[in-house]
Amino acid sequence: MLELYTASTPNGWKASVALEEMGLEYQVHAISLAEGEQKAPEYVRLNPNGRIPTLVDDGFAVFESGAILIYLAEKTRLLMPTDLQGRSRVIQWLMFQMGGIGPMMGQANVFYRAMEEKIPTAINRYQNESRRLFEVLDNRLGESEWLADDFSIADIANWCWVRIYFWSGVSLDGLDNLQRWILTMEDRPACQRGIAVPEPLVLPTDVEGIEELSDAVSRKILQR
Repeated sequence: MLELYTASTPNGWKASVALEEMGLEYQVHAISLAEGEQKAPEYVRLNPNGRIPTLVDDGFAVFESGAILIYLAEKTRLLMPTDLQGRSRVIQWLMFQMGGIGPMMGQANVFYRAMEEKIPTAINRYQNESRRLFEVLDNRLGESEWLADDFSIADIANWCWVRIYFWSGVSLDGLDNLQRWILTMEDRPACQRGIAVPEPLVLPTDVEGIEELSDAVSRKILQR
């Protein structure tokens, strides 16, 4: 059976949502980031980077969330075309998330939420770049229902991060196509199951900015 070592984060969700969408059986090993379990020697033997998630398939370990998505898609021949150009289209949008959405939103989260010292230039830099990337997604989703024509691992990867846009302090105002897509993803049963692995992440609503959100997207996400 497939084994997933994970925590309730956007990168962790990417693997569990894919597994749920593909209908695969898997065993969950919850990794406590707060207790530093991702740095334990036995875990680092599976994942040299000491991060989550890690997938183990019959003793073969795969680390890096994007690599896990590709591995599962190729293993099952699901959620990624097999023709050269179709496969490339999915991987392009997957890499867009890996190299853009994830890093920029991650830094926005740190400087906007986590750091005690607020550095306006850093906050603006990462929020503005996240917003620019959201606009790229919105433009694409105005052309196609899904990022790579058909529903794929690219949609999973980007959604798992974009769905907590408000945590980065980034607005979705005017991005109607992106909002439509987020809500469509939120309504997929497999997506709902996947973001509850290893346990539901309850985002606090009593922090600056979040309690003032009133759009349908944020309300639905916060009610999960």
